[in-house]
Amino acid sequence: MAIGAEDYIDQLLVKKYADEKVDNHDNIESMIDPQKMLGAMNDYASMHKNMMLLKQRLNIACYAINARSARYNKTNTPQY
Repeated sequence: MAIGAEDYIDQLLVKKYADEKVDNHDNIESMIDPQKMLGAMNDYASMHKNMMLLKQRLNIACYAINARSARYNKTNTPQY
């Protein structure tokens, strides 16, 4: 598989748009400070991680409480 224009129409399109100017995003100043954005993403990830750990510890505690308070009844099952 070749890279580039293979047929005549593609070659004409390449010639037509070869000199077109596009927005250069390196020269545009962002409205959002990247360090603040990365800080916010870090805070969100940290909070999500802490919530998952808290949920895991809560599940373990609830499982232990339910296991301690469980009452098991002995039933008479017929032996065959």
